[in-house]
Amino acid sequence: MRLTRFTDNALRCLMVLGLEPTECITVHAIAVRMNMSYEHLVKIVQRLAELGYVETVRGRHGGVRLARPAEEIRIGQLLRHTEENLTLVECFDPETNTCPIAPACALAGVLDEALTAFLDVLDRRTLADALEPRQQLVALLSRSLDPPTPSSTELAS
Repeated sequence: MRLTRFTDNALRCLMVLGLEPTECITVHAIAVRMNMSYEHLVKIVQRLAELGYVETVRGRHGGVRLARPAEEIRIGQLLRHTEENLTLVECFDPETNTCPIAPACALAGVLDEALTAFLDVLDRRTLADALEPRQQLVALLSRSLDPPTPSSTELAS
């Protein structure tokens, strides 16, 4: 199973906001820190606001911030809200299933059990859990804001 870029970027956006829960951070700043497309992140932030995960603040000191504490944001719930399709195989969707062995196949049950276990683990974890080790994450994000260091050959010229 692979999560969509939308969900991945939504999680990373929330992590940035969770590290500075009282601050409004611009979408541009989040995009730079996390090496994301600004245009894609705008859509993600809009959807996260609609879902109640973030709130947007207009104005000179505006930006985005968490709408609720990181301890209240369940990763499994977020994944269900941002992934368009958790159908692992064709036979999970009776409307589009064309598999001729579906009525007798045990594999679908095994895959469904695995998906349920995956989501159960994520339901037990919160955004706050993903923010550890906090100091290391903060250091890595602040490093991503530093301008690139010139190489030794650039310094010699």
